[in-house]
Amino acid sequence: MDFATLPMWAIVATFLAAAAVILVVGTLLARVADRLADRTGLGEAMVGAVLLGGSTSLPGITTSVTAAWWGQPEIAMSNAVGGIAAQSAFLAVADFFSRRANLEHAAASVPNILHGTALVALLGLVLLAGYTPEITFLSIHPVTPLLLLVYLGGLHLARGSRDAPQWMARQTALTREDVPEPPKKEETLAGLWLKFATAAAVTAGAGWFVARTGIAIADRTEISGSVVGAVFTAISTSTPELITSIAAVRAGALTLAVANVLGGNAFDVLFAAAADVAYREGSIYHAIGNEERLLTSVSIVMAALLIAGLVYRERHGVATSASKACSCSSCTSPPSPPWRSADDACLAY
Repeated sequence: MDFATLPMWAIVATFLAAAAVILVVGTLLARVADRLADRTGLGEAMVGAVLLGGSTSLPGITTSVTAAWWGQPEIAMSNAVGGIAAQSAFLAVADFFSRRANLEHAAASVPNILHGTALVALLGLVLLAGYTPEITFLSIHPVTPLLLLVYLGGLHLARGSRDAPQWMARQTALTREDVPEPPKKEETLAGLWLKFATAAAVTAGAGWFVARTGIAIADRTEISGSVVGAVFTAISTSTPELITSIAAVRAGALTLAVANVLGGNAFDVLFAAAADVAYREGSIYHAIGNEERLLTSVSIVMAALLIAGLVYRERHGVATSASKACSCSSCTSPPSPPWRSADDACLAY
C-alpha cells in the first residue's frame, strides 16, 4: 500500500486505528507472556527480554531495514537508537501505574541488571564502530556480527544468573518476587504459545502500519531524516513496548515490565546490525551523522541511570509518594519478622 497517495486524513486515521489495535492486543500479549514465563520456567526477566521485547520490536526492525535498503541510513539508525531512548522514557510512564513502589525497587533482579549492562555495551560498540576504519566485507562492517555475539552473550549471562545466582537482590516488603503462579486447568502450554504467536503477529502488523503512516506523515511535513527516525518512526514503532509494559505493571508482573524495556532495548541495538546488512553502500556506522551519535550517547546515559536505579532501589518517587505508606511513627503495632528491617515492616503495615 502506497500511503503517499492517500489524503492526510486517511493516513492519520490509519495511524490511530493501528495504535488502537496495539493498545488492545498489546495488553493481551503482556498477560500471555506472564503466563508463559510461569509455565516454561524461564522467568519474567528472560521472557520479557527475549519473547516480549523481541516481538514488540518487530515493527521497528522492519522500519530500520527498509530505510537502510532505500539508502536512508539516518532514518534507519535514528529509528533504532531513538526507539531505545523512547522506550526508556516509557518505563518512567509505566512507573506511574506501579502505585506501591518504584519499579526499580520492586523489580530489581540480577537478570535485569545484566540486560541493562549488555545494552550499554552494545550501544558503546555502535559508537565505536564509527571511529574504526571503514572496512567492510560484502558491505558489512566487522562490528555487525560482534553486536550479535555480545547480545547472545548477554542473554547467556542473564539466564545463568537466574539458574545459579552468585548474589541476589535483597528482598523487602515492597519487592515483587518472580514467583510462578499455578497453571490453570483449562490452559495448555501449546495454547499459550498459539495465543502469544497470534498476538505478536497482530501487534507487529499494526506496528508496521504505525511506522509506515508515521513516515508518510513526516514526509508530508518535509522534516529531516534524523527527526523522522528519532521522533515519528521511533516513537510510533515503540508504542507496543509502552502498552505491554503498562499492561504488565497493572497485572503485577513488574519484573516482566522492566525486562520488556531493557531486553527490548538490547534487541533494538540489533536494528543497527540488520540495517548495516541491508545498507548496500558501505558501513552504515560511517554514513550517519552527529545527530544519530548524540541519540546513541543519550541512550547510554538513560540506560546507565536505569541500572543505577535497579542497584540503589529507591522505594518511592513522584508516582509512589512515601506519604502513601505509613511512617514508622504511625505504626502502632507493626508486623513481626520475616521483614528485614523496621522500615520494611512499617511499609508493609
